[in-house]
Amino acid sequence: MFIDAVKITLSAGKGGNGVVAWRREKYIPKGGPTGGNGGNGGSIILKADPTIPSLESFRHVKKIEAPSGIQGGPNLCQGKTGKDEILLVPLGTLVKDAATGALLCDLTQKDQTFTICKGGKGGKGNNTFKSPTNQAPNIFTEGTAGESKHVELELKLIAEIGLIGMPNAGKSTLMKALTQVPVKIGAYPFTTLFPNLGYTRYDDYHQVLIADIPGIIKDAHLDKGLGFAFLRHIERSRALIFVLDSSGSEDRDPVEDFEVLINELKAYREALLDRPILIALNKADQEDAAFYIEAFKKAFPERNDQIIVTSGLSGIGIDTLKKAIRTLASA
Repeated sequence: MFIDAVKITLSAGKGGNGVVAWRREKYIPKGGPTGGNGGNGGSIILKADPTIPSLESFRHVKKIEAPSGIQGGPNLCQGKTGKDEILLVPLGTLVKDAATGALLCDLTQKDQTFTICKGGKGGKGNNTFKSPTNQAPNIFTEGTAGESKHVELELKLIAEIGLIGMPNAGKSTLMKALTQVPVKIGAYPFTTLFPNLGYTRYDDYHQVLIADIPGIIKDAHLDKGLGFAFLRHIERSRALIFVLDSSGSEDRDPVEDFEVLINELKAYREALLDRPILIALNKADQEDAAFYIEAFKKAFPERNDQIIVTSGLSGIGIDTLKKAIRTLASA
């Protein structure tokens, strides 16, 4: 299952206590303080891993604790340090304070790490307090508590191009034609229930990462259909591709669909519409497609240079679209 937001409590380990101990050896009349220091508690560290697709591993986890440090021992024995807890999260994970919503970190680079909770410091044994004026200190300090935070992990996929369209516009088929990713395809609404990621690859080994967002319907901003649940995943995209059904099937009109999509994006985050866009008039191999394509061009003459006629099923316009995608991603 694709999980892109979780709330979880994270607690670093407590530092181990220092101890009071004395040197007691036969034939040595004068001992001294030999109490060792406690070990530091383990920290909790988040690490971005591009091979992890979602936050699924945290789905049923409410709390994660790092090990505490071990207390010190006699004969100047240092307590063992608690092992750091390294949590692997997807590339593009935002870390927020669950109570305030304040952004703590944005993990956008491969292997980037962030210490979200620092382990407590180990306490001091009585040997630490020995001085010329105090040869036999009988004191120690306790280890300090580790940090604890209640956080929200939110995933925003990092894709250069975002595909947007109404249900049954053929986005999944187009995605498969562009990336060869075996996405789910079906002749019913909401075939895509979570974002798909895939690379469009070129002969010179260049590649562009594309995110296919589940279908948007009218009044999605009122939580109809899948609502805006996945639109966060196009917020990092450099450019957007509107995929429209130009076949006229199911009494669909690409002009109306395009207007709906534009209005829904405005309701979500209008700034997204400032990005470069392409319009893929898809299913061009269907019988009535020519009529609807011509009507769309007449309705939006100012966007004619953004239009590419495509068919993910028959391959019409796929090479042209791939070239345009490369240009957009390089802009």
